[in-house]
Amino acid sequence: MRTSSLLRLALITSLLLAPTPDAPACSRVLWNTSPLGVLVGRNMDWFEDLRSNLWSLPAGMERSGLTAVNPLQWKSRYGSLAITAYECGTTDGLNTAGLAVHLLYLPECSTAPRDPALPGMSMSLWAQYYLDNFATVAEAVASHQTRSFQLQMAVEPTSGKALAIHLALDDKTGDSAILECINGEVKIYHDRRHTVMTNQPAFDKQLENLKRYRGFGGDERLPGTHEPSDRFTRGAYYVANLPTPKTQREAIASIMSVMRNVSAPFGEADPERPNVSTTIWRTVTDLSGGVLYYDSVVSPQVFWVDMKKLDLAEGAPVRKLTVVENYELTKEVSGEFVETPMFEFLGPE
Repeated sequence: MRTSSLLRLALITSLLLAPTPDAPACSRVLWNTSPLGVLVGRNMDWFEDLRSNLWSLPAGMERSGLTAVNPLQWKSRYGSLAITAYECGTTDGLNTAGLAVHLLYLPECSTAPRDPALPGMSMSLWAQYYLDNFATVAEAVASHQTRSFQLQMAVEPTSGKALAIHLALDDKTGDSAILECINGEVKIYHDRRHTVMTNQPAFDKQLENLKRYRGFGGDERLPGTHEPSDRFTRGAYYVANLPTPKTQREAIASIMSVMRNVSAPFGEADPERPNVSTTIWRTVTDLSGGVLYYDSVVSPQVFWVDMKKLDLAEGAPVRKLTVVENYELTKEVSGEFVETPMFEFLGPE
């Protein structure tokens, strides 16, 4: 493995395996009851710039799961608009069929020892796998009954520490699923009512915790910290109580307001909490219209990409929109993607 890849992996894994109170934090909130279309918001929280950029990835691309033995192989059926982290994996995206994926941190995530009889896939490809292959959440969930593969951690070789993630799927019909790999088994929570995901604890425990609060069966008031369970509760409450929007602009602003409420502000580290996770960017995706809105916390304006204006057909080139240190991006920017060699997904160990 090249030195640059090792350095990126060391940085990622050292953060992901910090103690739970200092863990990187993210939020995803799906609004599937608006009369003006299905919208989903996602916050990326991290202690530093993830060097995220946007990529236009056409259909027809050959992929490998990157395991040394029996890697999962596929050819992308759908083109996608992907957001990367450290240019070594997809963390968020939308495909041409209207399926979106959002990858978040989960410390409970763990994989099984490698079984070479099963096709293997690095965690860095997990999100992209669904964007490449499926049109709906239901189709993606059903595939687990017919196609088996084994997820493998990306491991920093010096410390032996591993990544830990889970992901949310949603589509333009408003369907939703949460996928978590626990002890090597992919657990799937498939229900359009599962509109919120944050981080630890595992999703079933988040649902139980939610029952403590007003509006969800309990008596407690809305919590106010940026801990994952508190953000989960606030996200669930606010999206359930959004007013009916009169215009598409108002609908986008409404879900963006929820995402800003569950964001983590800039903060200084202290001895008890040395790694304060800050929201560094957020997206709102119009799944019905195929438009992704991107909001960087260090830029004064939101920009957006209309996927209908991207060439994502088989045979089209890979293109990249550089977001890193590009503070002048504004309005619709599909015409600013530049043909670029494909980034390399991070292989396991």
